Amino acid sequence: MLKLPARLLSLLAYFHDAIAVVFAWWVAFLFRFNFHVPPAYLGYLLESLPIIFILHSVCFYSFGLYRGLWRFASLPDLKRIVRAIAFGALLTVSFALVIHPEIIIPRSVLFIHPMLLVILMGGSRFVYRAWKERRMFNSVAAQGKPVIVIGVEDSSLNLIKELSKSPEWRVVAMIDPNKKLVGREIMHTKVEGGLQDIPRIAQRYDCKHCMIAMPGSRHEKRRAAVEAARQVEGMEVLTLPAMSDLISGRVSLSQIRRIDVEDLLGRDVVQLDTHGLSAMLANKVVLVSGAAGSIGSELCRQILSFHPAQLVCLDISEYALYTLQQEFNQLVTETELVYVVADVKNQVRMQRILQSHQPDVVLHAGAYKHVPMMEHFNVVEALQNNAYGTYQIAAACQAVRVPTFVLVSTDKAVNPTNVMGASKRLAELICQGLQHQKHSPTRFITVRFGNVLGSSGSVIPKFREQIAHGGPITITHPEITRYFMSIPEAAQLVLQAATMGNGGEVFVLDMGTPVRIIDLARDMIKLSGLQEQDIRIEFTGLRPGEKLYEELLADDENTLPTSHEKLRIAQARSADGAWLASLLEWLTLTPNMTEEQIKQGLQRWVQEYQPDTRPAPSISLRVKDMSTENIHAPSPSQQLH
Repeated sequence: MLKLPARLLSLLAYFHDAIAVVFAWWVAFLFRFNFHVPPAYLGYLLESLPIIFILHSVCFYSFGLYRGLWRFASLPDLKRIVRAIAFGALLTVSFALVIHPEIIIPRSVLFIHPMLLVILMGGSRFVYRAWKERRMFNSVAAQGKPVIVIGVEDSSLNLIKELSKSPEWRVVAMIDPNKKLVGREIMHTKVEGGLQDIPRIAQRYDCKHCMIAMPGSRHEKRRAAVEAARQVEGMEVLTLPAMSDLISGRVSLSQIRRIDVEDLLGRDVVQLDTHGLSAMLANKVVLVSGAAGSIGSELCRQILSFHPAQLVCLDISEYALYTLQQEFNQLVTETELVYVVADVKNQVRMQRILQSHQPDVVLHAGAYKHVPMMEHFNVVEALQNNAYGTYQIAAACQAVRVPTFVLVSTDKAVNPTNVMGASKRLAELICQGLQHQKHSPTRFITVRFGNVLGSSGSVIPKFREQIAHGGPITITHPEITRYFMSIPEAAQLVLQAATMGNGGEVFVLDMGTPVRIIDLARDMIKLSGLQEQDIRIEFTGLRPGEKLYEELLADDENTLPTSHEKLRIAQARSADGAWLASLLEWLTLTPNMTEEQIKQGLQRWVQEYQPDTRPAPSISLRVKDMSTENIHAPSPSQQLH
């Protein structure tokens, strides 16, 4: 098919509009005189026509009518046409009444002419676009794979439009889950039924693909749509990587993928107090510890959207921080980005960093979080990093008068049965102890939530890898359950809580309904196109420190509502300055204690802690022979330091 150069297309569009101006001027006179123009007025028509033509041509060019393409004509183009014609009409009135009053132009002509021009110029463009789209649709309709689109929301029309023009897909029907538009036609495609009609429609069109296009619906409705589509044998359920792309109009057919378990576990969009967040973050200095981790890196991404003056990304892992730096180097931002490799347990280093950058907000997301690994052989490191490290960075913030400190905590801190959870509960109590010191210049806020989808160590990547290798999927217990939320949602709610706290609060996120891990595994098997008999599920027994279910509140805790529906305040047991001083004295001694001694001590400091009494897993060590002449037992004074 011959493609004309852009300049020639613009020239053709100009000739079309020029003819429209002349034609509309003539027809306006015809309408005024009932199609019998008197000879005198016919002379006025011809005498005024060159001036009218020139005036409108200048307006059309000045308003940019020839920058766009007719096949993409839309409402903004129509607005541009109306503005150009309106300005041309004003110039015409000036010409008729002021500049050349001797040329008599009936007033009705001055009103009829612009209306005719809008119809001729706007209508021709939209007729051309409709013809072009219909032609393209007809040319690819016989080629593409038939697909059913579930959802008829306004924001999903972008997707339907792109599918209709794609040679890879052929939209054969649409499904309205609410059944309000059944029988109607949208984008040349009929809405043929509700969710229960999917099997019938799929059989009618021999369709093996459907696409979920319901970005504005609640998660429960989207999951119901997925479940209905999966009832059809061999049906492949597709979606886009992010529903936000649909809402914003960013649709790329190359990104279409199969529905994944994260989509089934997805949650409704978080409504944020953007004004409060902007006031807290915009043009401010923000420091995130653990910035290269799953939650920390997402916090950094969310914070950048509020345009802080400086973002300090602090992490102990040099490589992970380098990876984050490479990602952020691709961004266009006016925020100054600073990358700091540091250990939060280093008191002097923390104080120097905070004094140098003077942050307005510090978000502490750095922690050791893998329960079984921290339960044996690494107990002292869990305690030193999660509890003592939290104290060092929090106390340093208080010393340099940082206004806001936010601790990212976990549901494993509630009635902990493992060292990791107990260490995080100590971190919560440390922040509350610092808050209760007189005239604290820092607001200490704690945010507690459960598992996040896709974080390091998450069960989903593990299951995905096991399925790829043909199984088996290993689960610790058939009744084990967990709460799940997405990393972006967790980060958003952490920031939201930071705007709401006065100091000393423990915020609890609404984690929704807990999910049985075995149901999660079964969903992942089905979404992989396999059956349960194809992938074996094995139960390996609870790991050290692992609970059957996680809790967001301890037995003696209640919650108070907040202004945000997904945030509540836990009425948790608190700590004072005297308790904190005693705890710190004990923490400094733990590096010289055995793991059993540390666990026994933890029961005194964390009353809810019930340690796992199962023995540590057996290990075998290969030790080189070496002389013992340089090995000495520590002296009592060394044991105390």
